Amino acid sequence: MEKTISNLSFLVPIVFGLFFLGHNDVVSVSGQLDNKFYDNKCPNLTRIVRNGVWSAISNDTRMAASLLRLHFHDCIVNGCDGSVLLDDTNNIRGEKNALGNRNSLRGFEVIDTIKTNIEKACPSIVSCSDILNLAVREAVYLAGGPYWNVPLGRRDGVTSSEASANAEIPSPFEPLANITTKFTNKGLNVKDVVVLSGGHTIGFAQCVTFKQRLFDFDGSGNPDPTLDLSLLSNLLSICPNQASSDTNLAPLDPVSIFKFDNIYYKNLINNTGLLMSDQALMTDNTTASMVQNYARYPYLFLKDFATSMVKLSGVGVLTGQDGQIRKNCRVVN
Repeated sequence: MEKTISNLSFLVPIVFGLFFLGHNDVVSVSGQLDNKFYDNKCPNLTRIVRNGVWSAISNDTRMAASLLRLHFHDCIVNGCDGSVLLDDTNNIRGEKNALGNRNSLRGFEVIDTIKTNIEKACPSIVSCSDILNLAVREAVYLAGGPYWNVPLGRRDGVTSSEASANAEIPSPFEPLANITTKFTNKGLNVKDVVVLSGGHTIGFAQCVTFKQRLFDFDGSGNPDPTLDLSLLSNLLSICPNQASSDTNLAPLDPVSIFKFDNIYYKNLINNTGLLMSDQALMTDNTTASMVQNYARYPYLFLKDFATSMVKLSGVGVLTGQDGQIRKNCRVVN
């Protein structure tokens, strides 16, 4: 399932302006965040992050999706504070151990490398949280998605909680209403649920996250009757009914696996969404209508995705004297 590429130029949108949200289009997420926050203190920041992400995706095309997931799992748990990056200590059992993260969350080494390079250029200036927010923007753009201005000035949290992550990260097995509640608890809304779910246009999922749909959807030993039969056949070959296949990977969007586009929504309309939580967007009139619109209008999806990412990046941020600027993203200073 790994794929290596030597030239990423074909992934970048041809017409930059069509996918770029300019300064005046940025959604205000905090009066203390500013996309020019580091212009004087660390002028090469964007270039360092971009080079680090470019190098990582060149070696592993899956990394774009991994960074996107890493960012979401950070922000949805106690806000965008870089707490997901913290290793465990004698006093902290952190988010890396949560059920939705353990043995599946990736990209930590990429952030470590970027942080090391930034520390050489601008010691103790740039937070790990801001690095992650910049990295995910570059990753999405390199995969063919939109480019947006990232409001900056976050500080890093000093603790991490496995229990919080278990409670707050949406699960692929949860009903849509539960997932929506987890979003609204963070100041997001139903539109953000549909838009940010579109991030599943890239990436892979472990078989364990959707096996129930293949073998015992409703407790009767039958597959999910809404699942496209061709997709079902393909997934059965990837995920045989044995525990050893639980960590096998299937693409979330088999049509354009590594390209950030709106095909994810077309898949839902065709009953070829991989996760139950994805296909569930078609079971509610409001969310289904949004899916139809994003399937029909790709530029609308790209524009709204950028807006929702800025909104997500403002959840629970630490600024001013709160938190700290960690020198090593894995440990508190």
